Amino acid sequence: MAKKISISVKRQITIPQQYFEALGFGSEAVCELKDNGIFIRPVKAETSGEFDEFILADLIEQGLEGKELLTKFKETRKQIRPAVEKMLDDGRKLAESDKGKLSFDELFGSEDE
Repeated sequence: MAKKISISVKRQITIPQQYFEALGFGSEAVCELKDNGIFIRPVKAETSGEFDEFILADLIEQGLEGKELLTKFKETRKQIRPAVEKMLDDGRKLAESDKGKLSFDELFGSEDE
């Protein structure tokens, strides 16, 4: 389904809400030149599925099923990227601090903890 959208004087566009929600856009998108046009897709499409199996296993173990499982899965999945970005940002800040010479285990903890 095609939809005509406006382009601002700063070259900005607004993704129609129904497209935004249907495709699961977050705060970033990938933009590509393709077939004499621009193709825009959510960034999460590149990494989708990385944690899906773990999320689903945990939710099923909690006894969720049907629509409740799907709703909780979507909510949980949306939290993954911000959590990873925060972890990376915290690591970056620590690396730039006076404590910057830390091992991986010191920074993120060992697997035994």
